[in-house]
Amino acid sequence: MIPGKETTVEKNDSQKDKYGSFALFDIEHFLRRVLKNWYWFVFMLLVGYVVSWVYSKYYAQSTYASNLSLSVSNNTASYFTPNQSINFIWGQGGNQDGIYLKKMLLSRSHNEYLVKELDLFVNYYTKGAIKSTYLDKDDSPVFLQIDKKHLQQLNYSVTLIPKSGNTYEVVLPDEGQSTNLYSYESESFQGINTYAKPANKTIKVGEWYTSPNLKFRLIQNPQKVKIKFDNIIVNLNSVNETVNDIVSTIGVDFDKEINTIMIITKKGFNLNGTVNFLNKTVAELQKKRLADKNTINKNTDNYLQENLNSIRTKLDSSAQVLNYLKTSEKLYDIKDRDEKSLQRIKELEAKKADLSSKLSSLNNIKNSLETQNLENMISTNAAGFEDGLFSASVSELKALYLKRREMAAIYTPNSEPMKEINRLINDARSSSNNSLRNYYTGFYNEINKINQQVAEANSDLDSYPEKERRYLDAERGYNMIEATYNSLLGRQNETQMKLATNQSDISVIDPAKNVGQAPIGPNVKATKFGIIGGLLFLPLLFILVGELLDNKIRNIKELLGATRIPLLGVIGNNNNENMLTVLEQPKSSVSEAFRGIRANMRFLSNENGNSKVILVTSSIGGEGKTYVSINLASVLGLSDKKTILLGMDLRKPKIFGDFKIDNKYGISNYLTGEVSIDQIINKTKIPNLDVATSGPIPPNPSELLMSERNIKFIQELKEKYDYIIIDSPPVGLVADSYDLMKHSDANIYVVRHEYTEKYMLKMITEKYHNNEIEHMGLVYNDYNTKQGYGYGYGYGYGYGYGYFDEDKNYKEPLLIKIRNKVRAIFNKK
Repeated sequence: MIPGKETTVEKNDSQKDKYGSFALFDIEHFLRRVLKNWYWFVFMLLVGYVVSWVYSKYYAQSTYASNLSLSVSNNTASYFTPNQSINFIWGQGGNQDGIYLKKMLLSRSHNEYLVKELDLFVNYYTKGAIKSTYLDKDDSPVFLQIDKKHLQQLNYSVTLIPKSGNTYEVVLPDEGQSTNLYSYESESFQGINTYAKPANKTIKVGEWYTSPNLKFRLIQNPQKVKIKFDNIIVNLNSVNETVNDIVSTIGVDFDKEINTIMIITKKGFNLNGTVNFLNKTVAELQKKRLADKNTINKNTDNYLQENLNSIRTKLDSSAQVLNYLKTSEKLYDIKDRDEKSLQRIKELEAKKADLSSKLSSLNNIKNSLETQNLENMISTNAAGFEDGLFSASVSELKALYLKRREMAAIYTPNSEPMKEINRLINDARSSSNNSLRNYYTGFYNEINKINQQVAEANSDLDSYPEKERRYLDAERGYNMIEATYNSLLGRQNETQMKLATNQSDISVIDPAKNVGQAPIGPNVKATKFGIIGGLLFLPLLFILVGELLDNKIRNIKELLGATRIPLLGVIGNNNNENMLTVLEQPKSSVSEAFRGIRANMRFLSNENGNSKVILVTSSIGGEGKTYVSINLASVLGLSDKKTILLGMDLRKPKIFGDFKIDNKYGISNYLTGEVSIDQIINKTKIPNLDVATSGPIPPNPSELLMSERNIKFIQELKEKYDYIIIDSPPVGLVADSYDLMKHSDANIYVVRHEYTEKYMLKMITEKYHNNEIEHMGLVYNDYNTKQGYGYGYGYGYGYGYGYFDEDKNYKEPLLIKIRNKVRAIFNKK
């Protein structure tokens, strides 16, 4: 049974619909094309390596990161420190101090202060032959100090070239000067009139350089710079742009085990720059934190000092009255004084004076709450109590006020979020007032008790004459004022002691340090693989696109699977100068392939002793149907079968040239009745092979081929010849061959490797499976034998075995050599 020949089975409609449909993608052929174009992948690999090397060495700008870790402790209650309750309300984590500090580190106000204080809007870098390198301010031999009162041009590169001594040449760009300049005082842009390009100038360190768009001077770096630069390039940024750039490069994380430890990371193009910034920003944060802690104590100290000044005036006045009574009335030595009662009254009145002072401080605290003047609130120590809950409620209230101001810019006053924040504020205010009310009650109760005790003690003094009682009253008044003064003075000393001993609650564990950290980016290795991989993907992409767009027949297995038409044989590439391969190269693999076709033709129809009419056609011209017709006829003629080859492709005559026959008279002349049958039959070198050429091109080839005279012509030839080979027109162009197939015994359809379009086989396949055409077989022509047929039927046999003429020039491919050696190793016993 010939390859691809199917047994007769009933075909349903779904099966028929699949016939003639080829797969969109042929993975086998794709892999073959990839291997065939291996040199492009090697070339792209080399190009990718060179490009990645140049990028990593000259263009990749390294990014560095440094870290600083610090510990946050909150060992004192403060109105300015967030507390647990406010974080609970707004759904934040338990580390409220850390979150507060994180907000401060990333805040605009904090970073804007650093930018202005440290002139971080001035950027330094140096440029080599290709690559520019960013510098930290401390890496530069000189600092650029601008005149902030003068308008400055931003993003305008100023090149400083060192000269002899402490002089530098200021080189400005050839173009790019702008009339839209920046004011560092107002942090806004202002326009000026057009001006000519400022000239380059050599200036000394400390000398001002002035132009319409710049004003600056150079300051010598107090630290000795280890590296000498050929140039220092400086440009300016706005304050806002610098702050945004800095904030975007800062990261704050918390230790997973101890959440009071913060890890701050700064990224940048210069390692020293990141280290210096981290240390400076945390130092400023420590100062700010300490200042916040001292604010309450300073407010308390100022409040106590004001009260002390007022009490001191009263004390001086009371002392004058007492001295007057002593000197003028001579009352300093009263007889029979009740010292015990007087001492008791003195102690009670001193205690009352202390309570009155605390009550005054409590009134101050209450007034600050009612007026929302929380920034000026004094410490509860001045009122004689320590209450963490009260401090927490005040801190909560302060945070809620701030939150309400932020929300007011987003929500309307009557919106639900604003109602909720107002409710929380009222709750916090009520909580604070309740705490104060309890202390008020306690103070008033104590004062009432003291007043009762003083009244009881005064009853013992009623027996004294009026003059002595007046002296005793003056003395008691003085003692009370003095006790108040001493009480205030004691609390002031406590407050000043706290101010003197207070420390920031931020402790640096590991400061930022340059220890030669490797850059964190860019990922040069990943970029290298990305460049190489991308370039390697280009040829793969081109091959893939070519494969998807390629609609040629390139695979025998796919051809047979799609058409389900029997395969008669595979013809290799014809390296002969003409089409007479079988005659001129009888020992070639191609000639042997035609002999195989001759053998397989018997399966197309039953042997009944009658002559066989074999029609050869194809989809379009150029697929080799004439070549197959000539060589098939030659094989049959050489096998002692009387054979005739008919050139019935009347539109494009070909056969006569290879056989060197005159085409003056041919089949077209016979069908028109111009000549007899004997006049068109020509002998060849093969005794049993005759040829009838097509003759001159007629005006009506289809009518001639379908005429009754042509049918009788074929029937007459069948009586004389064993085989009649018809070289017919291609079915993809004209329908002549379909009419001739009605009179043929076997039909050969020629498909050319990497030439025939897949869609061209759709019609012939459908007709075959609809039984409109019978006894058909395929011939696969012009197959490259170096690829190997890969089908398993042995067509073409392959080279390298000394069987064909081509073997003497055969060179075994490298992959085949490697395969054979591997097989030999594993086959050893």
